[in-house]
Amino acid sequence: MAEQEHEHVRVAVIGSGFGGLGAAVRLRREGVTDFVVLERADAVGGTWRDNSYPGCACDVPSHLYSFSFAPDPDWPRTFSGQERIRQYLEHVTDTFGLRSHIRLNSEVTRLRWDNEKLWWEIGSTSGTLTADVVVSATGPLSDPKTPDIPGIDTFPGKVFHSARWDHDYDLRGKRVAMIGTGASAIQIVPAIQKEVGRLTLFQRTPPWVMPRADRAITRAERWLHRQVPFTTQARRGLLWGIRELQVQAFTKRPDELGLVEQLAKRNMYRAIKDPALRAKLTPDYRIGCKRILLSNTYYPALAQPHVDVVASGLSEIRGSTLIAADGSEAEVDAIVFGTGFHVTDMPIARRVIGADGVSLAESWKGGMAALRGATAAGFPNFMTVIGPNTGLGNSSMILMIEAQLNYLADYLRQLDVLGGRVALTPRESAVTGWNNRVQDRMRRTVWKTGGCNSWYLDENGVNTTVWPGTTTEFRQATRHVDVGEYEVVRAPAREPRAGAGEGSRTKAGASAA
Repeated sequence: MAEQEHEHVRVAVIGSGFGGLGAAVRLRREGVTDFVVLERADAVGGTWRDNSYPGCACDVPSHLYSFSFAPDPDWPRTFSGQERIRQYLEHVTDTFGLRSHIRLNSEVTRLRWDNEKLWWEIGSTSGTLTADVVVSATGPLSDPKTPDIPGIDTFPGKVFHSARWDHDYDLRGKRVAMIGTGASAIQIVPAIQKEVGRLTLFQRTPPWVMPRADRAITRAERWLHRQVPFTTQARRGLLWGIRELQVQAFTKRPDELGLVEQLAKRNMYRAIKDPALRAKLTPDYRIGCKRILLSNTYYPALAQPHVDVVASGLSEIRGSTLIAADGSEAEVDAIVFGTGFHVTDMPIARRVIGADGVSLAESWKGGMAALRGATAAGFPNFMTVIGPNTGLGNSSMILMIEAQLNYLADYLRQLDVLGGRVALTPRESAVTGWNNRVQDRMRRTVWKTGGCNSWYLDENGVNTTVWPGTTTEFRQATRHVDVGEYEVVRAPAREPRAGAGEGSRTKAGASAA
């Protein structure tokens, strides 16, 4: 790729959800204006653009599920719906002047590190460019995961994933199968059960469902938040503090969650009077092992006479007949997959080629691992927002994103201090040490001891997604970049000295700074 044939930027951000837009705002605040945001779709919003299924809403309170630097005093409900959250992200885009940096319809098809020029070569559907630093903010909930069910090709009806909802298909009077019982499914089921002719829910594992304390935020509250901004901060702080106090039960004392299980059972018993149905819907694992779901309408919907719960996963399809693993059959007109996303095998990883010519997917074949959830060994000047072990089981991911943006800001400062054409690549020992400490803490958590098989775990049964601590701890761990954990890489001299090695790049320890 000749230098004059492409555009070069200081930073390229991939994705325009909360992570990507947050990174863009932070870059501008740091005085970095030479950057682009590459978005594969035709609008910003990430998962809140893609997930537009009926009933879609957030299970984290609105005032906590928003940027601390962009508070919104006018959230209409304590738990906001998808469209309102998407409007918020559009508002952030405009308020912070990000439109000129965003390239829509620009899906990244290839990222390759150039060892000589010390930059990333980026191929996208809208052209090519290079960047000193790449920030991958594609998010773990961006690529739908649909199981390969035998006979799916023979099904004559409609099939789609919850994250790719077909709004042109009319569900009224139809026989519909909902596959899965995750966070999307428990919102979809109540939203569509009133209009479908029959609804069959295929459930491999019942979720723990707690009441959802959702209500409209009054005009008086919103007026107060507008007039006295501190009240918005106080509300956010209270919501955050409550969740910080809950972390100990998830990470160190899972046995204390028994009381929460009783509350969840009461939530079920209020709506489900049939003992047989109760038995199907009662989990056999510790609450919190899978994500705790929130709903006031899920159980009442399942109690309706035209709704069937099949306590077994879908195993085969023969024409219009769906067959469960327990032999149960259902004739349906449409199938909706609520089967989650490629979380531990993110597709973007296959497109990222590092310093040694190895893809990030190959590097992570034995399990995802990144230093402080951000940088991977062998991939210089490449940072992931919402990377390995940065997920949360009970609080707002925006808190984790903002902590990682602090790390990004200091990373760029360190590059400036080093000066010249330079890159930082995490030492293998630093990544291994960090990951070992995380996994050691994971042993006591409910996600490891709770007796379930969740999407938090990769194919090896290792939890590579969730952070086993408080958001405060993570913020402290990502406040500054420790250059000692990195190898400083400088461009080779034009005429390398004899015996300088491969010649593709020169290496220096942290002392080179």
